[in-house]
Amino acid sequence: MKPFARSLGRIGTESAFEVLARCRELERGGKKILHFEIGEPDFPSPPHVVEATKRALDQGYTHYTPPQGLFELQEAVCEEVARSRGFRPKPDQVLMGPGGKPIILYAILATIEEGDEVIVQEPAYPMYASIVNYVGGKAVPVRLKEENDFRMTAEDVEGRVTGRTKMIVINSPNNPTGSVLSKDDVSGIADIAEDNDLWLLSDEIYNRIIYDAVHFSPAARDAAAERTILVDGFSKAYAMTGYRLGYGVGPKELIGKMVLLAINTISCVTAFVQMAGIAALRGPQDSTEAMVREFRARRDLIVSGLNGVKGFRCLNPKGAFYVFPNITGTGMSSAKCSKYLLEDGGIAVLPGTAFGAAGEGYIRFSYATSQDRIREMVEKLKALF
Repeated sequence: MKPFARSLGRIGTESAFEVLARCRELERGGKKILHFEIGEPDFPSPPHVVEATKRALDQGYTHYTPPQGLFELQEAVCEEVARSRGFRPKPDQVLMGPGGKPIILYAILATIEEGDEVIVQEPAYPMYASIVNYVGGKAVPVRLKEENDFRMTAEDVEGRVTGRTKMIVINSPNNPTGSVLSKDDVSGIADIAEDNDLWLLSDEIYNRIIYDAVHFSPAARDAAAERTILVDGFSKAYAMTGYRLGYGVGPKELIGKMVLLAINTISCVTAFVQMAGIAALRGPQDSTEAMVREFRARRDLIVSGLNGVKGFRCLNPKGAFYVFPNITGTGMSSAKCSKYLLEDGGIAVLPGTAFGAAGEGYIRFSYATSQDRIREMVEKLKALF
């Protein structure tokens, strides 16, 4: 067998799926596992979205669509951006994708070359650094500090900009910490991007799941027409993870280059899935609102519970559905603590180092599970520590 491409050695993975595989192995052996590792809403997709999916299939939406997306869905995205970010992009600034990940991939492929530097948050969703490294760029991490509520400030970013910097990536609300950037944070980072002529990729997939804060998008600065690429989707806000539907909003010329990549990889997004997306954006939002209310109650419950466990210290996140407690008081590393919880306690979490070296001393819990399971998990933790 001929060797695989060397570039594969530069690409990472997501530890959540590796942990899930180990969980399934333990469950097959009869062990009960409490799942706090996967970032997937445990709610059904909204009923009107499911009905729209069925209706679209009956109406024959089973064929190719334009590679950039159905025009009606692009229009619905423009309406949503106008409502939530305060500016209305044009449809030719919108690219639909099978989830947000391909949008991030295409944006990086279209802009980053070998040797280019990309500033990323750390700890952060591992895909950003992974794809940058894969294309030959260099991911430059900005450490998110617990004492600063895990926010990335303009001052943090300014000190990492060099002559080779080409892009800044932000994710707010943040996975894994649940932190939310302030208006000043976002404005300051946008200033740096503008002053240094940098691309600014803003992953806003959790923007609807926010509690004690307000979401600010840097795309409002330039209406996503000059340097900002806004990424969003349907998986988190509408519990539509299996639909695989996301979108990017950006400068027309960049979106055109990303469309070329889409044509060469996916052709187009599934037609009936796009019809479901129209229903999600233009239909009732009560399912999302109810889900966020329940997530808030779960957040309050899990934060209170974790702060009652010996060796744990947990901030109150302002968005997403994750907590990122400090576990240095246990005397364990992130990896050792995560393994101990799974093997001895039947509690599946992710080590903070799954999100970069700055995650050492922390573990991530996803509270996309019931309040009863959260209570059960907390009691198990108290027994373990």
